[in-house]
Amino acid sequence: MTASASDDRTRGEEPAIIDVHDWLQEVAGHTSMEVTRLPLEELPGWHTDPATGNLRHDSGGFFTVEGLDVRRPGEPVPAWTQPIINQPETGILGILLKRVDGVPYVLMQAKNEPGNPDGPQVSPTVQATRSNYTRVHQGRAVPYLEFFREPRGRVLADTRQSEQGAWFYRKRNRNMVVEVAERVPAAEGFRWLPLARVYGLLAVPDRVNMDARTVLSCLPSQRGAEPAGAFAAAVARSRDASRGARHELGEILSWLSGVRSTADVRATLVPLDRVRGWRRSGGRISHESGRFFDVIGVRVEARGREVSGWSQPMLAPVGTGLVAFLVRRIGGVVHALVRARVDPGYTDVVELAPTVQCTPGNYDHLPPAARPPLVDLVLDALAGAAPGRVRFDTVLSEEGGRFHHARNRYVVVETDDDPLPGHPGFRWLALHQIDDLLRHSYYLNVEARSLTACLHGLAWGPAYGVPSRPRMLTAAVR
Repeated sequence: MTASASDDRTRGEEPAIIDVHDWLQEVAGHTSMEVTRLPLEELPGWHTDPATGNLRHDSGGFFTVEGLDVRRPGEPVPAWTQPIINQPETGILGILLKRVDGVPYVLMQAKNEPGNPDGPQVSPTVQATRSNYTRVHQGRAVPYLEFFREPRGRVLADTRQSEQGAWFYRKRNRNMVVEVAERVPAAEGFRWLPLARVYGLLAVPDRVNMDARTVLSCLPSQRGAEPAGAFAAAVARSRDASRGARHELGEILSWLSGVRSTADVRATLVPLDRVRGWRRSGGRISHESGRFFDVIGVRVEARGREVSGWSQPMLAPVGTGLVAFLVRRIGGVVHALVRARVDPGYTDVVELAPTVQCTPGNYDHLPPAARPPLVDLVLDALAGAAPGRVRFDTVLSEEGGRFHHARNRYVVVETDDDPLPGHPGFRWLALHQIDDLLRHSYYLNVEARSLTACLHGLAWGPAYGVPSRPRMLTAAVR
């Protein structure tokens, strides 16, 4: 399918198979990006505030790297300080959708980011910070922005959602899906792709970026091909709001409100030079244990972007994370075990997270009580202790605009039992209840939204050459 033919399909022919991998490689050739590590002290356009040690842009825009003081009395780790990104603006993440002969297509962009581990990824139609779309950097205008700033078409999803609460301080983006009927040509670097194809690509490592995944998670259920396999069919059925659930939605909301009301979390921005246990040397900021993440500097030279070159700080995580849902069929309805998670950067203190969300190595030095519940159950399943029960297993990268080579292993493991009966921090949610919560802001965190999109993708079956069973990876995350 060519760019000129992909934007207005009016006949009933079968869509051509799109080799997205070749397209991404083609775009990589046209939009080169060279990323060079630089010491933080040598980043052009950035400076260290002499009064605070904070890293900030000379213009006062974009974002700052500051310190955060966190107090959690009574917890296994009752206090810590850390660097954190403070970007007090709301960006736009938007996908245009169009139906051709009843088949949903989405307009996706092949976008490279300096933190991507392997070049361009399939990205939303619009992925822009406020600094981008107000053109603080004096770059080119953001294509298709007008469809989202004043929506042109039928709005299928429009919510504000958080980003990583451990690395961002109260960062949020507007997540939108707008369905259009008009002819919208695909610009250079964009393609109209069958929605089924994009869902299928979620099983391929590092192909669909984080911003696309979070928007796809907010998309209401769309009718797809007949799912392949009993579990995929159960996932598709479980998005039907008429199906039952272990708990009423009102009970879930009351539980979450109670956790939010009683969680004792005190997170205060402090000068970066006051963080304890972190050292600035060798042109970067690192934890004295070598764990968690580093703050590094990069210089970017890009062709085919709104701006041809820039420099910036980035967070570079240490190790590959593990993000997992335990799922269980209750009354024939697939439920996911969610955890009420506290992260200091959340706008509303607590959000619903996957069953397991951690980098296991970060807990090696802590007491057993601080080790996340069920992490060993998931690791054992990945090691072969639960044959046939690992329903999804793929390594996906996180937002490459602020994080350098940040990757998580996204996993879905099916179980027949409740491993934590009565635990006050966990609840079983039916998939249709997760859909309901995603119509609103700040209920599911970004990792849970990514994993939800992956679950939705399983219900679409084979998608133009992408296998319905994701490739099993052997990434070491212990």
